[in-house]
Amino acid sequence: VGAVGAGWWATSNHFPLLSEREDVELVGVCGLGPDLGAVRDKFGFGMATESVDELLDSGIDAVVVSTPHDLHYDIASAALDRGLHVLCEKPMTLRADQAWSLVEKVEKAGTHFLVPYGWNYKPFTVEAKRLIAGVGDIQYALVHMASPTRGLFGGDPKHMLERWGSDTKPGESTWSDPRHGGGYAHGQVTHSSALFFWLTGLRAATVAGRVANAGSPVDLFDAAVVRFDGGALSSLSGPATLADGDTNQVDLRVIGAQGELMLDVERERATLSRYDGTREDIAIAPGEGEYECLVPPVRFIELITGASTENNSTVEVAARSVELIEALLKSSAAEGKETAVHA
Repeated sequence: VGAVGAGWWATSNHFPLLSEREDVELVGVCGLGPDLGAVRDKFGFGMATESVDELLDSGIDAVVVSTPHDLHYDIASAALDRGLHVLCEKPMTLRADQAWSLVEKVEKAGTHFLVPYGWNYKPFTVEAKRLIAGVGDIQYALVHMASPTRGLFGGDPKHMLERWGSDTKPGESTWSDPRHGGGYAHGQVTHSSALFFWLTGLRAATVAGRVANAGSPVDLFDAAVVRFDGGALSSLSGPATLADGDTNQVDLRVIGAQGELMLDVERERATLSRYDGTREDIAIAPGEGEYECLVPPVRFIELITGASTENNSTVEVAARSVELIEALLKSSAAEGKETAVHA
């Protein structure tokens, strides 16, 4: 395995997990800055380089891409052109055309591509995926996420450093610069929408949305009305302004012709309620609702080695999230005009 990007999230989550595995050799790390050699030595990479091509041509089988958002596409695309397996951070890309280009490249390469959405791998969401057929044809959905990330998007990541136990500061150009995909939509709505698309299999058709900055250089509040292929309707929302230390809110309500599936990660409850009177409650262990991303990097390796066949955050799921967010931001820029998501 090689890695492109050696910043906050890679060094606090991905590298520790991969360095502990006996079936993984960390061949090389690519990044910028004077600390790259220290990262190489800390996690046992065989080499450190500032050249993406040198890393991708170093005989690796797979690459972890955790660079700033706007660099994901070029690196992932180059890796797929070389037939490599790819774990690419979210948002996978900032543009829908790039996202669907990666879908085509993955199909052509025949390799594994995983976007590490942590909630998609929780035991209770896996059970919800099994039960969702019980709602019947989906007619309406609520997709809401709120998180304590005002500092991250506002240029003060102190809380995030404390929460994740990292000594590497998140880059302001990644999170709080609109030119590089900063803001709540790309940073957090990506989570709730990708969970929703994986659970339901739906694809957005149109979006009428607005965002607000509240003095920040990027969006802190997002709200939208979404119509999906097939006619289902949804309200989508998200603020970045929970108090530091509060639990993330992810609240999904999927209502169909035969019942409702409810997921509430903050209160750790999940239920399928059907109109025929049957009800199934999904067990959630205390603390399981809180966000962490321990399973996806491990699952990536398991997919490559054949130890697992379950990819809960495929390139296509990520592409449906990307195109929704792009249309949401376009709609807001057009004063909330209903905007087509895809042709």
